[in-house]
Amino acid sequence: MRSLYIHIPFCNRICTYCDFNKFLIKNQPVDEYLDCLIKELSSIDERDLLTVFIGGGTPTALNEGQLERLLSYIEQSFTIHEEFTMEANPDELTRNKIALMKQYGVSRLSLGVQTFDNDLLKSLGRTHQEQDIFNAVNAANELGIESISLDLMYHLPTQTLEQCRRDLALATSLDIHHISSYSLILEPKTQFYNMYKKGMLQLPDEQLAAEMYTLTMNTLRDRGFHQYEISNYAKGHHESIHNKVYWQNKEYYGAGAGSHGYIDGVRYYNIAPVPHYIKAMHKGNAVKERIPVTVDAAMEEFMFLGLRLNDGISKNEFLARYKTSYDNVFKDVTTKLVNEGYLIETDDRISLTALGRMRGNDVFEKFLLTV
Repeated sequence: MRSLYIHIPFCNRICTYCDFNKFLIKNQPVDEYLDCLIKELSSIDERDLLTVFIGGGTPTALNEGQLERLLSYIEQSFTIHEEFTMEANPDELTRNKIALMKQYGVSRLSLGVQTFDNDLLKSLGRTHQEQDIFNAVNAANELGIESISLDLMYHLPTQTLEQCRRDLALATSLDIHHISSYSLILEPKTQFYNMYKKGMLQLPDEQLAAEMYTLTMNTLRDRGFHQYEISNYAKGHHESIHNKVYWQNKEYYGAGAGSHGYIDGVRYYNIAPVPHYIKAMHKGNAVKERIPVTVDAAMEEFMFLGLRLNDGISKNEFLARYKTSYDNVFKDVTTKLVNEGYLIETDDRISLTALGRMRGNDVFEKFLLTV
């Protein structure tokens, strides 16, 4: 049973740090886009799905009629067995939109909070303020959304350790079930990147970023959130089932402009610009490229995705997937990284240490076979 990611590429405002495939919604052919998206969804053979995730862009940029059209199609067309997630901006999350989500089976809400600090929110180009976050979470709980997740960011321009501490305190004061906490990465073609290149933006130093990460891990642990992935923390059974599909390198469908999928050992990428996606779908197919995944590439992905999880990877599963033992491929690099304090090795599992999670990218590159 596979999962499905659906991309809504529209936003009411473009954030200064965002490099996702997104477009200002004003004057966009949103209804025609939904026509094409539904056409693409109708071509998916599997009707039983493990999870569905609607992301963006900003799905809640859709008006209520557009949102209901999409959600009702999904409900009528697929059986979702484990989890149905929708991303949302706090200030766009009206009670009517939450009620529609609940009515059509959305079980998990992922709120793009980033920070509670109004000045930092303004610098990020976010449209909400602190109070909108409280209003959205309270309304989602009142209307019966089963699982609520907040996205937070740290290592933001001018951000202090005390501001990071305040964000964590406010987030954990809310009745929520999951927190994703990401360090800001300056991506090319973003406003922040261009400002940084021009000397108009200064980030906190890397030592402060490490202190913020350590503070996040310790604070969330003390507040009842267990860390199950480098950047993700959950209460009880509220881990993101959909995102674990990615980290466990399992297959999934992608639908919408710029979306990615991974089916039958082939990764595919849809055309990204909305007008080109619509034109391609009118002709029948919006896939821009299909890339067969070699065995070496699949083994690499298994390692650097799976090691993101605190549980790490299973040697037995590696053997079952790739018909060769883990030690035949990665024994030497594993022994070296264990000796250096980055990995823990047991009879069946390989996982990152706390130090390894701090230096994740440096560890992951050691498992590249094709460089």
